Amino acid sequence: MRQTATKPLSLAEFLDLPETTPGSEYIEGEIIQKPMPQGKHSILQRELSFALTLALKPKRTAQALPELRCTFGGRSVVPDVAVFRTERIPRDNDGQVANTFNLHPDWTIEILSPNQSQTKVIRNILHCLDNGSEMGWLLDPEESFIFVYRADKSVQLFENLDVVLPVPDFAEAVQLKVGEIFDWLKG
Repeated sequence: MRQTATKPLSLAEFLDLPETTPGSEYIEGEIIQKPMPQGKHSILQRELSFALTLALKPKRTAQALPELRCTFGGRSVVPDVAVFRTERIPRDNDGQVANTFNLHPDWTIEILSPNQSQTKVIRNILHCLDNGSEMGWLLDPEESFIFVYRADKSVQLFENLDVVLPVPDFAEAVQLKVGEIFDWLKG
């Protein structure tokens, strides 16, 4: 859903607005509300966050954070799963994880929802890559495809169920196959 204001809001003004459910993103002066997650999206987001946490937590390599607002490069986006290397996670003075993440994720993961603009989602992934993200994934549950975007913006399509998906170097402990991810929808 796009909201058009009489006068475009600045990023700072957008960040002062109350949060919406589902979250809204600030992209090139526009406020765009993300679609309400549905069943397939919710299951993939939950299971992917869980699988990444299981793989990355033992060595404290990184953390997978669902629906986290990330503000950087003139945008404020809410990836379905944002993965941050541990040393890049912002902290409060007491060492706890900060509430505000004014930086790009190291790995951004989006799950396409029905009637969601694939172009808009890809543009968010490319924005992350332009600003330092190492990798982006786009899961399409309707087609059982996963697009992998690398830092150089090369794109690979994965549909073979037995293929282990590429991950950023810091996440080498993550060994997920296309079929394993989409099998979560049968559970």
